[in-house]
Amino acid sequence: MRFRFVVAVALAAVSLPLFAADAPLTLAEAQRRAIERSRQLAAQDAAIAASRDMAVAAGELPDPTLKLQLQNVPVEGADRFNINRDFMTMRSVGVMQELTRREKRELRRERFEREAEKTEAEKNLAIANIQRDTALAWLDLHYAQAMAAVTREEADATRLEITAAEGAYRAGRVNRSDVISAYSMRSAMSDRVSEMTRRLANARIALARWIGDVGAVALSTLPDIERMHLHGDGLEHQLLQHPDVEVLRRREEIARTEAKLATASKKPDWSVELMYSNRASQFGDMASIGVSVPLQLFQGNRQDREVAAKLAMAEQARAEREEMERAHIAEIRAMVAEWRNGLERLRRYERELVPLARERTQATLAAYEGGKASSGELLMARRNQIDVRMQALQLEMETARLWAQLEFLIPDENVIPAGFRAAGSPKASP
Repeated sequence: MRFRFVVAVALAAVSLPLFAADAPLTLAEAQRRAIERSRQLAAQDAAIAASRDMAVAAGELPDPTLKLQLQNVPVEGADRFNINRDFMTMRSVGVMQELTRREKRELRRERFEREAEKTEAEKNLAIANIQRDTALAWLDLHYAQAMAAVTREEADATRLEITAAEGAYRAGRVNRSDVISAYSMRSAMSDRVSEMTRRLANARIALARWIGDVGAVALSTLPDIERMHLHGDGLEHQLLQHPDVEVLRRREEIARTEAKLATASKKPDWSVELMYSNRASQFGDMASIGVSVPLQLFQGNRQDREVAAKLAMAEQARAEREEMERAHIAEIRAMVAEWRNGLERLRRYERELVPLARERTQATLAAYEGGKASSGELLMARRNQIDVRMQALQLEMETARLWAQLEFLIPDENVIPAGFRAAGSPKASP
């Protein structure tokens, strides 16, 4: 479209000296750099590894307990503190092993496996957030450059108008106030240039937060913001892959595993103990074997209460997941509708409003040069043209930001470095 073509040409002219030094930074490359720089992902990798290791440990039997005892030592009489005279005095060594049920050990292992899967879902969520926030920063810089280019173009036009106004004044076609108005317009445009320069610098700082120092690097062309992976018909199914929902689903699985573990704990674990006791030489040695079993005499107030609590927590997790799914669907549908409306309005600006504002300015300028229009009319036409062009860019930026938030709800696997993909992460949309 003609308006976008003019902006693209202006940006190319501004950035031309930079292309020789650095290749244009694409949105995908910026996202890759941001992922590679993230320390949050490294922390989550460590948490995943920790949960995997804990899962292995939880599936094993508890460590055996070594027991060393000195029993029945006299503390009174002639044999006081003598360990070799009384037949009851024994030096004992024993081993006790808790025989945790296999079902319970498997559930404990599964609990940590589910924890690792939840952290993987959180990693996918972090990747999606990095991709989205990097895209927003990249788009902000792109449109800051575009707005700066438009502002500089309009500022150059006001300088030409000053020259024309001074020539008309010397020729006696206009009065001094018209020349002053032209200078006033130039000052206003210079102020706008300063404001756009500030916004451009802030946009570079915001992008540098994700990818490091950007310097004066030029940006590549804008991605197609009129297409995205989400589709209205299959929106509910697609949002089931949303990392936020996936995190809650994993939490629900953890809660259900804990409920199963609490149920399994209603069956007590036995402990077996073997002991060998040595006595004085004139007495024979002894061996002992024992079994310990917890007496769950008050299951109604202990084990049953714990099972009920874990089941309630699982139900809480399920309800929260369902509520988030509904909230996400409503929120995303509203964003899709706003994005489509933005595209429709943008086409109207490109087809009608921007060309009409430009033609009005050109017509008023021709009339002004011919002495048929005042400087105030020219000033109003020029301001209207600037405002319409800036409104169009602002609208396009808001629409592009909506596109980025929708496009990167789910991580795009195409821009994730191989070493940063989480196991079981969703594949890139077709």
